Amino acid sequence: MSYPKIDQMVPFDEALILLKAVGEETRLRVLALLSASELTVKDLTAILGQSQPRISRHLRLLTEAGLIERYPEGAWVFYRLCDDGARATLARRVLSGIDPADPVFLRDADHLAQVKDAQAAAAAAYFAKAAADWDTIRSLHVDDAAVEEGIVAALGNRPVNAMLDLGTGTGRMLDLLQPLYERAVGIDSSHDMLAVARANLDRAVLPHAQVRLGDIRNLPFGRNTFDLVVIHQVLHFLDHPRQAVQEAARVLRPGGRLLIVDFAPHDLEFLREQHAHRRLGVDPEAMRRWLDAAALDMDGIKDFPDSSAELDVIIWLARDRRIEVADGVTEPREVA
Repeated sequence: MSYPKIDQMVPFDEALILLKAVGEETRLRVLALLSASELTVKDLTAILGQSQPRISRHLRLLTEAGLIERYPEGAWVFYRLCDDGARATLARRVLSGIDPADPVFLRDADHLAQVKDAQAAAAAAYFAKAAADWDTIRSLHVDDAAVEEGIVAALGNRPVNAMLDLGTGTGRMLDLLQPLYERAVGIDSSHDMLAVARANLDRAVLPHAQVRLGDIRNLPFGRNTFDLVVIHQVLHFLDHPRQAVQEAARVLRPGGRLLIVDFAPHDLEFLREQHAHRRLGVDPEAMRRWLDAAALDMDGIKDFPDSSAELDVIIWLARDRRIEVADGVTEPREVA
């Protein structure tokens, strides 16, 4: 395991809280593991060979010290080293000063790899069962590679501080767009798909991306949180896609962008009956109304008609109307 060196001064009182929290062997090992991957109590007990109550106590102390975050997901809770804050900054600095070839850290890293391999195998088994459904739908529309090229071209090379992927599924958008963002979160309502996404993120080595259980119609984030929100092949599963668009707009920062990818209107009724599609594609005029109602301006639209396919794919790119001015105040953006 390796840790980035972060050049940022930390106040004395913050340093004292951190040092008290990590000044114990197990907690330091836990912190090192959580800097490499988000883990559950079950994962940590397997890696460290300690009891669940003992691990839970150490996690509680690290959480209270503001060094790690906990994310409930059904009956499980995932833990992760905090991304922000003076204490987390100093924690990473402490970890960067420890020899990664130390036998204790090497043993923990080996056990972590074993746990991750088991999780990847379980995710692969689930995905294999669902592969037939995915292949059926893929065969109906233009090649994924062409659509992904269109997504990358639409977004350009404008850097993104924080990205949100709604209905992240396998985490493909987190992987595809990782050159753009500094940090990213994927939200999905399926435990099984989150397991697949976590395995894929581990395989791609994307430490600045994470996935969370959540409802895209009621996001656990405040306003003005993300520079980019992506909704990739999700709206056709929803009874009220307009609500998801409004939620996406709510968490956008002034001038932030919303990218939506979905099917054009079609008449393949079997997708509703056999694959849980609630809507047979998304009407471009309806999309314009949804975006306007959410105070978003259309920046671009591109479709991918394919005479050999039964489903056309459309990419919409919209932008928050507000602009940020002095002292964080926002005002409406002039529309050309």
